[in-house]
Amino acid sequence: QPQASGGGLVQPGGSLRLSCAASGFTSDYVAIGWFRQAPGKEREGVSCISRSSGSTYYADSAKGRFTISRDNAKNTVYLQMNSLKPEDTAVYYCAAGPGSTLLSTRGRWTVANYRYWGQGTLVTVSS
Repeated sequence: QPQASGGGLVQPGGSLRLSCAASGFTSDYVAIGWFRQAPGKEREGVSCISRSSGSTYYADSAKGRFTISRDNAKNTVYLQMNSLKPEDTAVYYCAAGPGSTLLSTRGRWTVANYRYWGQGTLVTVSS
């Protein structure tokens, strides 16, 4: 299953790069999504990518600040997060889903469309 890492404590305006080791599932699962869940809130989508085409998608909260990328040779997907804000504080998860997950705007942010989930990594943005 996918495994997220790279979280930590960072000051507002700082940067972090999260990594997702995307292994443990078949090659059909080309959609890798980054989601986050803050205390008392529902899990929400942040960004996703197709491991095959490289197409990328961002939630409004991530546009202009976060960049998702892939290194297929390493089976790894990255989430570069810049200009971090306190409201970005959450546990970040990566998940894998079939390629069809990415076909619609609603589908790519639907938690249930992603079959494989790993343990999250905590990101805390605080001074």
